[in-house]
Amino acid sequence: MNTTANPATHGTFLGEPAALAYLAFTEAWERFSYYGMTALLVLYMSKSLLLPGHVEHIRGFSAFRAGIEAVFGPLSTAALASQIYGLYTGFIYFTPVLGGWIADRWMGSRNAVVLGALLMSGGHIAMAFDASFLLAITLLIVGCGFLKGNISNQVGSLYPQDDGAARTRGYTIYSFGINVGAVAGPLLCGLLAQLYGWHAGFGLASILMLIGLFTYLAGYSTFKASVRTAPVAKSATPLTRNQWRVVIALIGVMALSMFHSIAYYQNTDTAIVWIDSSVNLNLLGFHIPAAWFNSIDPFVSMLAVPFLLGLWRWQAHRNREPDEVIKIGIGAWIACAANLILVFGCATMNPVPAIVPVLYDILLGVGFLYYWPTMLALVSREAPPRLKGTLMGTVFLSLFVSNFALGWLGTLFEKMTPLQFWALNAAIAATGGILIFVLSRPLARVFNAEAS
Repeated sequence: MNTTANPATHGTFLGEPAALAYLAFTEAWERFSYYGMTALLVLYMSKSLLLPGHVEHIRGFSAFRAGIEAVFGPLSTAALASQIYGLYTGFIYFTPVLGGWIADRWMGSRNAVVLGALLMSGGHIAMAFDASFLLAITLLIVGCGFLKGNISNQVGSLYPQDDGAARTRGYTIYSFGINVGAVAGPLLCGLLAQLYGWHAGFGLASILMLIGLFTYLAGYSTFKASVRTAPVAKSATPLTRNQWRVVIALIGVMALSMFHSIAYYQNTDTAIVWIDSSVNLNLLGFHIPAAWFNSIDPFVSMLAVPFLLGLWRWQAHRNREPDEVIKIGIGAWIACAANLILVFGCATMNPVPAIVPVLYDILLGVGFLYYWPTMLALVSREAPPRLKGTLMGTVFLSLFVSNFALGWLGTLFEKMTPLQFWALNAAIAATGGILIFVLSRPLARVFNAEAS
């Protein structure tokens, strides 16, 4: 039975299935709330929450801090804030593999997304109070586990299995929704925090997450029947040897992408602290909120979508379009170049003008499109059907490791000069680019063998 939504009934969105619009805008609202909150998180902890007079009010924080310092040693306030941020954003991307596994076997992806959105809404509300900080990050981590991988997997379900180009196009448009939220979240939440206090920014994030849930429910009738009903049967056919090889190859690509992720997501952690302390943020008498810089790279990603789609289409007509693995490698080299811009600024300018981190974020925005939507499209196309939700969650597991690593790297910032720190990040991205290009042909052979 053909379970695809009928375009005649539901119409289309930019030439794609109408359900893509609801999924993209749901993700836009969710990312609006997430990036709005994370743009404030490190500054909030280092400049307010973890200081005397506030830290004593956090329920359970003494035991929590003791546990962290038992592993990482004594930490200053700034280092503790960076480590907490790395653990939080890391676990945000660890739980989707569990959420995908649960959805594949018991809940179905639709119920998982709804539960995740409700939990995340509660987490954002709890973030508005010092006492419930640990409860807030717990709810956000668990909620994202149910929502993130499962909604991403639903995008792939809109397209035929063998239409890789359409699938990549769908995920690129879907990433546009991600970047709409990623642009608006830091701008509005950062402005509210500057004008009315930290908790006003966190409160807005909770409202936006609820809007995302309502958007998802409004598009329910346009989704495929497989999304609306049962999970994959437990009696599904066992994986073949070739399918296992594909699974291993996909995990390999995810592991290689972590070098890019470490270099990329540093812009929301240590880069914000560095910008706040070392960059001249005064512009015509206005002090630019440091959180606003987190809106630049997603804004560039939005603007670059039609240009990159046109470039890839032009390359495809000449049989020169890079495959997905090579595109991921190109993204790593772009992230390397972005960090080298910060190296140049630190080496030649004091104070560093705002244009330097602006150029850094512009390159990161282009690099994001080469690596993240391409990764989602590759996994959605190549993953065996019974493991699609689990493997889509595993994509986010790579971000768990990456964010854990960047949180640890952030603790080194106080022990290095900024020039040394950003040179280290450039070297990490370059390492990923080299490894991906070296291994791209063996990986392509595995994927092509399964397709044939």
